[in-house]
Amino acid sequence: MLTDDDGIRVLNAEWRGLDQATDVLSFPQFDLPVPRNAPCLGDVVISVETARRQAQELGNSLTDEMVILLVHGLLHLLGEDHEAPEDSRRMADCEGRWLKRFRIDSGLIQRTGVT
Repeated sequence: MLTDDDGIRVLNAEWRGLDQATDVLSFPQFDLPVPRNAPCLGDVVISVETARRQAQELGNSLTDEMVILLVHGLLHLLGEDHEAPEDSRRMADCEGRWLKRFRIDSGLIQRTGVT
């Protein structure tokens, strides 16, 4: 789903208890492990408003920024996380491998320096 900052703020407040806009949210349909035959992994919600702002700040195109956020969200649906340092490193590696296919140099985790 594509929304604006107000729309994603409402979802972030309702589901995460954080009354603030964010760039991407993921809502998995399944608990882990995700079934191999899952017809749908869940939902990814992206704030186009935040994506546009981040793209401008980082010198990315809006398209590249949207791909970065979508890959990040999809990895969450597949069970990846970045709470613990080792999980963050693994997720950053996954982001990097996927984004390389789109000729994008760094993912969301790598650029935040969380790894």
